[in-house]
Amino acid sequence: MKHIPDRLLRSLQRLVLIMLFGSTVWAQTTQPPIDAGHNDESTPVGTAAAAINGQSPFLGSVPTGKPSGTVISLSITDAIEQGLKYNLGLIESDVGTRTTRAERMRALSQLLPNVNASFSQEVQQIDLKAMGINFPGVPAVVGPFGVQDARGSLSQQVFDWSAVQSLRAASQRQKASHYTYQNSRDIVVLAVGNAYLRIIADAASVESQQAQVNTSQALYRQAVDRRVAGLAAQINETRAKVEAQTEQQRLIATRNQLAKDKLALGRIIGLPLGQQFTLTDTVPYAPLEGVTVEGALQDAYTHRADLLSAEAAVRAAELSRKAAVAERYPTVSTEATYGDIGPNLATSHGTVTFAATLNIPIFQGGRIKADVLQADAELQKKQAELANLRGQIDSEVRSALLDLNSARDLVNVGKSNLNLAAETLSQAKDRFAAGVTDNLEVVQAQESVATANQAYISSLYSFNIAKVELAKAAGVAERAVKDYLGGK
Repeated sequence: MKHIPDRLLRSLQRLVLIMLFGSTVWAQTTQPPIDAGHNDESTPVGTAAAAINGQSPFLGSVPTGKPSGTVISLSITDAIEQGLKYNLGLIESDVGTRTTRAERMRALSQLLPNVNASFSQEVQQIDLKAMGINFPGVPAVVGPFGVQDARGSLSQQVFDWSAVQSLRAASQRQKASHYTYQNSRDIVVLAVGNAYLRIIADAASVESQQAQVNTSQALYRQAVDRRVAGLAAQINETRAKVEAQTEQQRLIATRNQLAKDKLALGRIIGLPLGQQFTLTDTVPYAPLEGVTVEGALQDAYTHRADLLSAEAAVRAAELSRKAAVAERYPTVSTEATYGDIGPNLATSHGTVTFAATLNIPIFQGGRIKADVLQADAELQKKQAELANLRGQIDSEVRSALLDLNSARDLVNVGKSNLNLAAETLSQAKDRFAAGVTDNLEVVQAQESVATANQAYISSLYSFNIAKVELAKAAGVAERAVKDYLGGK
């Protein structure tokens, strides 16, 4: 070891490190900035990722139609509209809305008249003696004889305050379900925007990595030429070859990630199975001006569908408690029937009955008290959830703005750093070509360019997804995200 020059020893150490750890380090540093199925503290859209995390139905869809056999063009507007039609989470939310509509109709039916009609044909034979009728001259058995009865009936709850309050509560639950559906639409916009932006970032990474492969191959050929000419040692050629193969590995992994993320977008928006597509929007860097914390919070408290849903749920719980208390109140109901009865319809005669009933609850075995206690608990729960949601909205809006400002600064710094890294690489290549230094300096500069390029791509992705997250936090995702991202 004493006879090995220090520079050569450092070069050998560098080569070993690259061969052993180069691929691993790259795999850790070039992951897409956010994964639809995972979330951590480093992502700029924590609440968004939580909303569409794991096995969420918002990551699935109901695929429709057959693939066209050609590659279709897909803008971000097209992707959002497709997702709003076929996303599984939105379909399930619509089913929930229809369920609450059915519950309201059921509550309304308790207050509407019930009208029924019936027709019966009977043949009777009566044993009068068995009924205690036993008089001289009276036959013991009467019949058989026929009886026809055509009758209509009407019943109506004249006063039932508990049913009235239950109907009002059901109406509020239906309204809450409608707002939940609107919130689901915003989540779909968020999921589609996230998936679309990931593909754009992947495509940029592929393009950048292809450039790195081309550069590394050119440097390898230069190292071979210099070694053949006796101007450089064999280790320079070996080092350049390792770098070229490492860049090729990275390109393969990046292309694979792009293909997988395109599959994920197709699943979210319900494209036909196997349909190939390309993106038409590149979503370049465009600063978002004129957004303030106060304005965003005002929009959120006015437009957030989940907040409106929570407020409607509190009103529904309050009415449900009133309905439970009103179970102690008397109720008034009426019933009327009119019919035609006789041996046959030709010899029948009309009959009518009318009854009004006052029902006064006196002792119900504790059922009413239990209903009130349960309604109280549900009301307190909904009130706590509403208060928590207000605090969550404030946090989400402020966090989204912090992420937006931070990502904007990262884009500016990343662009500057990329230019400096490219300039350093150019100088290192010139120094190596002039024989001033070996290609270790070139390899290090090339790694710096790759790292700076990936950092810039990630920061641009983070900035754009932060704009989507801000639109979601302010409750205006569906109508604002296209403007925020510049989609057509």
